[in-house]
Amino acid sequence: MKIRNLSLSRLDMVTVRLVVRAAQLGNLTKAAEEAHLATSAASRRLRDLESALGSPLYERHSRGIVTTAVGRTFVKHCSSLLQTMTQLDGELNDLKQGAVRHLRLCASTAAVDQFLPQLLADQARAYPKVIIELEEQVSGGVVNALREGRADIGVLVEGPDTRGLETRLFRQDELVLVLPAGHQLAAVRSPLRFDDALDEQWIGLTTGASLLQQQQQAAVASQRPLKLRMQVRSFDAVCHLVAAGLGVALLPKGAALPLVRALKLTWRPLTDKWARRRLLVAVLAGTTDPAIKTFVDFLTEASQTTNNKQSK
Repeated sequence: MKIRNLSLSRLDMVTVRLVVRAAQLGNLTKAAEEAHLATSAASRRLRDLESALGSPLYERHSRGIVTTAVGRTFVKHCSSLLQTMTQLDGELNDLKQGAVRHLRLCASTAAVDQFLPQLLADQARAYPKVIIELEEQVSGGVVNALREGRADIGVLVEGPDTRGLETRLFRQDELVLVLPAGHQLAAVRSPLRFDDALDEQWIGLTTGASLLQQQQQAAVASQRPLKLRMQVRSFDAVCHLVAAGLGVALLPKGAALPLVRALKLTWRPLTDKWARRRLLVAVLAGTTDPAIKTFVDFLTEASQTTNNKQSK
């Protein structure tokens, strides 16, 4: 399909919102009401847009509208555009209120669940004019977000290829085996080897998570399969499935212990060296932005202070 006469200057935000809401509601009249437009005016806007595209966005029916393939593509990009404009509006309003900077932080689940909440609260008090936008991702996704310019700072579990990035130590954590109450491995009081649990059914995180990759690599090194029964996105979901007796799991100790206590589970430490992990703060190599460097310094210095206190 060749777009004949479409330019961004013709895509006013009223029309963009109209296109998106009409697709979401399946009804142009309701979308027009939300946009405070007469249905005839809304129809004219869409006809003009479809004429510029050279293809219909919707199929009209007596009960409403159905988005075409072209419409779905258009709505997908319009939704991203609306999100960007909303973020822009928010940042501009924050600047009017006295904020001086927005920083985009992309962090792994291990960092979000164990370390970042209190640090971000401390940062907000220490630097009230710097607003941090947090996105949770798997560690590989954190690296991609930095390289693609979708994040200013990343916090990830050491493991993914960080070429082109500058990294500093953020924290260290320990992986532990999480077991249902009464599980036979819970009767063993000494630390376990990962291999001791390879005959079990496992509850794991989604593909791409550093934790899952570590488990799979350890199983390959033992020349035994990892019997991955279920995969979920959060530590909380993992523990609930373990509590239901569906399998065992490997989780960071700091995130696991509150859930273990709440769900009456059992945990055991591991003897494997790879169960002691390093978390890193990363930025693009050559970053000179003072606000980014100050935030990185804050994260690493605050973390090291905490680590020193915990080791005493």
